[in-house]
Amino acid sequence: MADLNKLLQIKGVFAAGTFDDAGNLTGYAGDISEDHAAMAASMSAANMHMARMQCDGFTAMSGEGGWTPATGFALSGPGFSVCVMGNTGVFARNGEASFNEVFKALQN
Repeated sequence: MADLNKLLQIKGVFAAGTFDDAGNLTGYAGDISEDHAAMAASMSAANMHMARMQCDGFTAMSGEGGWTPATGFALSGPGFSVCVMGNTGVFARNGEASFNEVFKALQN
C-alpha cells in the first residue's frame, strides 16, 4: 500500500490517492474532497486501461519491446498534472514539482 502522506511531502504534490482496477477509491490524502478523489480514482483506472491498450498497440505496430506492460501515465494541463503508477496517483502543480522525483516515489 502506498504511503500517501509520504507522497504529499514531495514539493508541488497537493493530493494523492489509491484506487482498485475497477476505479473505486481505496484511499486519499491532501487538499482534495472525497468526491473529487473518487472521480479521480475512476478517471485514473480508465486511463490505466487505455494506457495498457495503447502500449499493446505500440508493441504490435513497432515490433519493439519496452512498451509493455504499461506501468503508468501522466496527464498535464497548463498548471497541473496527474501522475499515476499502478493504482496510485498524485496531483501536482507543474511549476513546483519535479516529475522525475514524483515518478521515482510512485515506483517505490
